[in-house]
Amino acid sequence: MPVYRAVAPDASCASPGCWCRDRVPRYPSDLSDEQWAVLEPRAREVMQGLTVAVGRPMVHDLRAMCDAVAYVVRNGIEWRALPVDFPPWEAVYAFWERWNGRGLPLALIRRLRELLRVHQGRTAEPTACIVDSQIVKAADTVGRATSGYHGGKKITGRGRHLAVDAEGWLLALVVTAASVSDRAGLKLLVIKLFGAFSTLKIMWADSGYDGKPIATWVKTAAAITLEVVARTSPHSFQVVRRRWVIERTFGWLMRYRRLARDYERLTAHHEAMVYWATVLIMTKRLARYETGQPPLKRWGGDRKPAGQPAMTVT
Repeated sequence: MPVYRAVAPDASCASPGCWCRDRVPRYPSDLSDEQWAVLEPRAREVMQGLTVAVGRPMVHDLRAMCDAVAYVVRNGIEWRALPVDFPPWEAVYAFWERWNGRGLPLALIRRLRELLRVHQGRTAEPTACIVDSQIVKAADTVGRATSGYHGGKKITGRGRHLAVDAEGWLLALVVTAASVSDRAGLKLLVIKLFGAFSTLKIMWADSGYDGKPIATWVKTAAAITLEVVARTSPHSFQVVRRRWVIERTFGWLMRYRRLARDYERLTAHHEAMVYWATVLIMTKRLARYETGQPPLKRWGGDRKPAGQPAMTVT
C-alpha cells in the first residue's frame, strides 16, 4: 500500500505527495528554531559545492532533510521506517549519501568546531588532542570482511578510533574491525590528523598506546609528542587527567541509538553516522552559546535543602 499520495495539488514541495516545506517540528530529535538558525548558514556554505554538481537539484526543504537524518541517527531506525511527514526515505537517503560522498558533514564539523572553540576562549585551531578507541557490537547486516573479534572485551564488531580536542570536539575518526589493535588505529588517526591540522603538538592517550616504538613513530611522522596518562589505582574509580574528556565524548555519542550498535554495511557509512551525530551535538551547544541560554540541568529541578522532608506521593 503506498504511503505517499500520488497527487498533491496543494503541496508546496515540487515532489508529488510531499509536504516537507509545510512540515511542523514535532519530534525530540527535530532542530529548534534557534538551532536551525545556527546550522542553516553553515549548511548552505558547505552546500555551495553541490550547486555545480551534475544531477537533479534537490527539491525538498533542507531543514526537513536534516531533521529526517537526525531522526534516523537519534532513534536508530531503518531508513524505510521514516515517518510520513518527512520527505520520502529514498530522497533522504540520497541526500545523506550525497553529502557523505563529498565530505560535507566533516566540513560542517570543522566550521562548528572553530566557532565553539572561540566561544570557549580557545584558538580556532587546536594544539592538543586526546585519542582513544571504543568497541561496539555489530548487527547481522555487517559483513565479516569489515568486522572482527575483540579478545579483551569479548565482542564481535567494529572499533571507533577517535581524536578530540581539549574540549571534546571531534578532530578525526577511523572505523576499523574490532580485531585491529589500538596502536594500528592510532597510526591511521595520525595520518588523518597530519593532513588536517598543522598546529598539534601533544597527544594524550591511555596505557593501551604505551611503548617507545609507537611514541617514536608519532613523533617522527607528525611531530606530535605522545603522552600516556596512566591510572594511579587500576581497581578503583577515578577521573583520569585529560582522558575523561574523550570518555565524555563517547558518552555523548552513545545517546544516539544508531551508534549504540553497528548496523552499517560499510565502515564509511558508520563514520558518516558519527559525523552527523557530532554535527547535532555541536549545533545544540553552539545555539546555547549564541542565544545566551544557561546550561541544561541534567536531572531537572533543584535539590531540596538538607533536613527538609520529602514530598509524600499518594
